[in-house]
Amino acid sequence: MASKKRVALVTGSGAGIGRAVALQLARDGYLVVVNSRSADPAITDRGAGEVKATIEREGGEADIVRADVSSAQDRQRLLDTIDERHGRLDLLVNNAGVAPNVRADILDAGEESFDRLIGINLKGPYFLTQLAAKRMIGYKQAGVVEKARIAFVTSISSFTASVNRGDYCISKAGLSMAASLFADRLGEHDIPVVDIRPGVIATDMTSGVKEKYDALIAGGIFPQRRWGQPEDIARAVSAFARGDLDYSTGAVIDVSGGFNLHRL
Repeated sequence: MASKKRVALVTGSGAGIGRAVALQLARDGYLVVVNSRSADPAITDRGAGEVKATIEREGGEADIVRADVSSAQDRQRLLDTIDERHGRLDLLVNNAGVAPNVRADILDAGEESFDRLIGINLKGPYFLTQLAAKRMIGYKQAGVVEKARIAFVTSISSFTASVNRGDYCISKAGLSMAASLFADRLGEHDIPVVDIRPGVIATDMTSGVKEKYDALIAGGIFPQRRWGQPEDIARAVSAFARGDLDYSTGAVIDVSGGFNLHRL
């Protein structure tokens, strides 16, 4: 039997941007499927378990499904589990992503890091969306889901060159193209798809380069001179999830303090 609540899957939601998105969607009334590679419901003071506990403490509903989006078997099991437990999927937020373990000049960078980032940041969400989109079409045709939506959380690295992390930039550029492709393909099924592009966001991923970005922000690299917060991204996803952008499929939503502006 299908859940009475709309169901949202947020990949990589055990921390950082994904955590903020999951909390916000739960506040918006979604039953949120919290996903990460290391999810453990028994651990409630950190990771996916903490996110679920926080959602439930606030009166919301959450479920945890452990899965690695870079694994074809895990992707299939993730969606099968959602179908078995909840019988519907109204919103997919492709958020899971990693940075290089070591920043390396593109003249020296190796294939292992490239393969890892492409697998997690691009191949995983690309094929997860393929599977999820087919499910969503079926749920809509069966009258289980009224409106389905898909958001890709990409990065300003989709269009900004960083020669010491080329693998990351290429994975995010590809992810932005994936968002465009799925927006085009799913338009006939009235499933909006958007590309949400964070700027420099204060998370564990950026903590190692805090001093660098503190200086750049103070120097005016962003018109709005502050770090982005995970909640900034969550509010953008929330607006999309509410249906505020349902006639904007394929749109790029920059959440970067104005970094996307071309200035002289």
